[in-house]
Amino acid sequence: MPHSATRKVVLHGHELSYADRGEGPVVLFIHGILGRQQQWSHLVDRLDDDHRVVLPDLFGHGESAKPMGDYSLSSHAATMRDLLDHLGVERVTLVGHSLGGGIAMQFFYLFPERVERLVLVSSGGLGREVNVVLRSATLPGAAQVLSVLASAPVLSQVEALGRLASKAGWRPGADIGAIWRGFSSLGDRESRRAFLSTTRAVIDIGGQSISAHDHLEGSLPVPTLIVWGSKDHMIPASHALSVAESLPECRVEMFEGAGHFPHLDDPDRFARVLRDFIASDDGSDPS
Repeated sequence: MPHSATRKVVLHGHELSYADRGEGPVVLFIHGILGRQQQWSHLVDRLDDDHRVVLPDLFGHGESAKPMGDYSLSSHAATMRDLLDHLGVERVTLVGHSLGGGIAMQFFYLFPERVERLVLVSSGGLGREVNVVLRSATLPGAAQVLSVLASAPVLSQVEALGRLASKAGWRPGADIGAIWRGFSSLGDRESRRAFLSTTRAVIDIGGQSISAHDHLEGSLPVPTLIVWGSKDHMIPASHALSVAESLPECRVEMFEGAGHFPHLDDPDRFARVLRDFIASDDGSDPS
């Protein structure tokens, strides 16, 4: 029986929203901070003819609940495990973007027997450097500043400026569009609190506070693909190169000219690379 689109399940006493499409080997997509399942929706039609695609909204994001509590990588990873248990899925290919990459690595660290392959897209957890905007969210008073910046009057003014710029010929790139959609979701107190809790769980004023390098020494026992945009201004592409040096058997795909969302900048190439990676015996480039 084909699986339907958006559903909700109660996990840990709170509703988690997810999409479930297609039949075949299961691919679980995990979005990043301020993301939501819709960031992957353009890939569903490219994959769900012969893959089962599961796209959750993490707690604190999208249509999922935004409770007070633990927003650590381990907590998110445990929630993903519980979602797979609910769906009756034993093993998956994990695709994690930004924060989602950190969650995917933590999931593999905690539940290695459930991971077929690992795909890290502009992933967190691979180096200290991160954009100053995210670091500023860890400062005292950030909640008060964010409540003003994400208020309806400010958002409406920015949207008006964007419309004027569009009439003048300006076209926002994938990064600006995705970040704006995420930022505009912070209009309510619960969403802002969840954003700050999530950010502070992995970032401090100096940069990323969580590192996976201690767990990456030597080799990963599952095929691993690293995808990055060469012009990523959120997390530098040098992090991908450092992983390639420590894990020479992993496959690295650099999207030239792309930013922090290479899967949005070039979805056709991303879907092709992902399909090839899943289909290969060891994750290597078939070309």
